[in-house]
Amino acid sequence: MSRKIRWGILACGKIARKFAADLQHVEGAELSAVASRDAAKAKAFAEEFSAKQYFDSYEALVSCPDVDVIYVASPHSHHHEHTLLCLNHGKAVLCEKAFAINSRQAREMVELARAKKIFLMEALWSRFLPHYQKVQELLAKGKLGEIKGILANFGFKPMPPVSPRLFDPALGGGSLLDIGIYPVFFAQSLLGKPDSIMAKMDPATTGVDEQCSMVFHYKSGQTATLFSTLASNLETDADIFGTEGRIRLTSRFYEPSATLQYYPGIVSTRTEIPVAKEAGWGYQHEARHVQECLQKGLTESPVWSLDHTLDLMETLDRVREAIGLRYAVD
Repeated sequence: MSRKIRWGILACGKIARKFAADLQHVEGAELSAVASRDAAKAKAFAEEFSAKQYFDSYEALVSCPDVDVIYVASPHSHHHEHTLLCLNHGKAVLCEKAFAINSRQAREMVELARAKKIFLMEALWSRFLPHYQKVQELLAKGKLGEIKGILANFGFKPMPPVSPRLFDPALGGGSLLDIGIYPVFFAQSLLGKPDSIMAKMDPATTGVDEQCSMVFHYKSGQTATLFSTLASNLETDADIFGTEGRIRLTSRFYEPSATLQYYPGIVSTRTEIPVAKEAGWGYQHEARHVQECLQKGLTESPVWSLDHTLDLMETLDRVREAIGLRYAVD
């Protein structure tokens, strides 16, 4: 491994732009190469973010000897294909969420990475944000007493021109895999895998879920009530409540912009919990973690492991089974 961690970016869309911008805040990171199937797009992206090389094919990127790890930023319908491509060329991978379309694809990706002993991690960036770390710290201190449940929502109404991937079944469209994954992740990361799931969807004209409502039940008596929609602009906040208080993550609960409010009693007892902020979108935190793992020679993250990812994908499969949403690759 070189002294610097040499990054490649596969696909040059909106999420890739944010990640590339935040790499500039990561010490020891170098954007070595980017790739798009549109040569002009790859060239413009490379020039904007000072990448040393650009390619008009993903095969050229994964064959580049000057790349240590590749951020897979394609639509989640292609994550399985593109991650396997990277791993089969010996490249470490940070794969954007949702990790895959279903748990079968996810297992194939994980099994190949483990067989080849190559680093692989799902880019669930919220797990690495400072305010999420603070939430875990407060819960570990027993600030809420016994946790009884979680409320979380995520909703926005796409502005024209609407991205085709949001509603196209062939691209894994629908609210659940695009944004509903955040409330599901939040609940599962704090409460674990649910013992039972109730869920309903309101379909879009294409058949995918325009809205998805979920209730997770646990044998402990805990519940998580979760909601995602592509039909309305919601506050996109979250609450964790227990026998001794409540923690509220304000809009947007999954981003660094969220603030933490702690309620040890009634509403008037609210206090703001300070959390360190830094410039950028927030993707630098997961990038730093990946670099630390690579420098230590790890093939999995000790913070967001591949088992965590498989558990999350299995829960998403269970939700889709409950709402009757199937994709062609299922």
